[in-house]
Amino acid sequence: MFSPLRPIYPVAGIREIEDKLIPNARPPLMERAGRAAAQDAVRLIMDRPGPILVACGPGNNGGDGFVMARQLAQAGREVVVAFSSAAERLPAEAAKAHADYLAAGGSIVSDLPAAPTNGWALVVDALFGIGLGRPIEGRYASWIQTLNAQPCPRMALDVPSGLDADTGSPLGATFRATHTTTFIALKPGLLTNDGPDHCGEISVQRIDIDAAAWRPARGHAIAPSLFRHLLQPRPRNTHKGLYGDAAILGGHAGMVGAALLAGRAALWLGTGRVYVGLLDPAGPAVDFAHPELMLRRADTLPERLSALAIGPGLGTEHASAAALANALTRPIPLLLDADALNLVAGDATLRQALCARGTATVLTPHPAEAARLLGTDTASVQADRLRAALELARRYRALVVLKGCGSIVALPDERWFINGSGHSGMASAGMGDVLSGLVTGLLAQGWPPESALVAGVHLHGAAADRLAREGIGPVGLTASETIDTARGVFNGWLIEAQREPRSPGSHPSRTGR
Repeated sequence: MFSPLRPIYPVAGIREIEDKLIPNARPPLMERAGRAAAQDAVRLIMDRPGPILVACGPGNNGGDGFVMARQLAQAGREVVVAFSSAAERLPAEAAKAHADYLAAGGSIVSDLPAAPTNGWALVVDALFGIGLGRPIEGRYASWIQTLNAQPCPRMALDVPSGLDADTGSPLGATFRATHTTTFIALKPGLLTNDGPDHCGEISVQRIDIDAAAWRPARGHAIAPSLFRHLLQPRPRNTHKGLYGDAAILGGHAGMVGAALLAGRAALWLGTGRVYVGLLDPAGPAVDFAHPELMLRRADTLPERLSALAIGPGLGTEHASAAALANALTRPIPLLLDADALNLVAGDATLRQALCARGTATVLTPHPAEAARLLGTDTASVQADRLRAALELARRYRALVVLKGCGSIVALPDERWFINGSGHSGMASAGMGDVLSGLVTGLLAQGWPPESALVAGVHLHGAAADRLAREGIGPVGLTASETIDTARGVFNGWLIEAQREPRSPGSHPSRTGR
């Protein structure tokens, strides 16, 4: 559970590491990559008879494919290599890999052959690597279409061809892998936007490179290792006052449920006391499903709070804006969600107040809300989610989670994280409110803002994943169902944190607000 952290590098970072290593690497990096890919392939199709098809492109990704094909053939597998470019146009290292494959007795066809009677055991995309910056067209687009139609495991080398390795955006025709073997370290585009739908299961082959020793990573994949040091058992001699006072402010007419969801999530994660301030004058005085929540009118929330979330069901009326203006002056950790973000986007005075805060602020936008905050459109945000999240953190001096497939957590000091937990069933009403409650509950209990946000985001998805394994979802999963399960997952983490031995270097350095 508490495995070592996995760094993530954009293409420029990977290139920097490669440029430092390639001149003196023995064996060469391409040889290492092809060998590692072949090992992954053997494990993948150990019990699948039949030939393997490797489609090689005109660059170094094709060179990886030639090495892989040679290794597989030497291991006794029947291999067919398709390569339509001219060998003399290959980069030097790829040309050597091509020659070595032929010298080992391999043969090459210039077009994709028809599938054998019993189908391929595996098809391999070694067409284009991480540096592709244009749409794939013509012959290679046709090849990708054919490869995608094969009813067998489909393996991509480094990144599925056609997928932007930095953004996860497809560039025209894009290979749809069931498995991806990526080299040196993870890339952002594998984990966010459309990346997960094209990558399938990801294997990271470090090829004997300690990437962080050559270039410290600013990005990491979120895992419980990041916050294990905070997963401490509570003493038996304790009381609720030790675990914070959280408040949720929102719940305008017709949207009370949003505030209640957030409050329940904070309560079920162990917060000592949870207040829910409602803007709806006809709102309920008690939550009969969970009477432990203390419901109030919005303007009667206690002055002394450990953390406050504003936005779930807030609305955009004058009273909503006034409540937000007041919340921004509170010297406590503050989370802004939903309409609180929309109000900030449309009001320069609120933006100025937000940027002037001296205590931690957490923003939890979905892509449309992020676009409003940045003064752009949703498509531009989604085109480069990492850049958008980092810009939000910088501009508003806040910790940010840009929600969506591969939610991105960005910090004002330019560090960032990508979350891999969760699934498509979380695209349903109220999920964002539950996330706000989970994060606010951890903030109220004294967790550092960075850890509270990272843990809340990962826990939210992990709860949904557990429910899906139990047959509750992904389709039809509701926000309410994730609250109870999040409590169970969190307590499981607490138990495992005491059971497993600790390892040094379990989390990157933490700075910032």
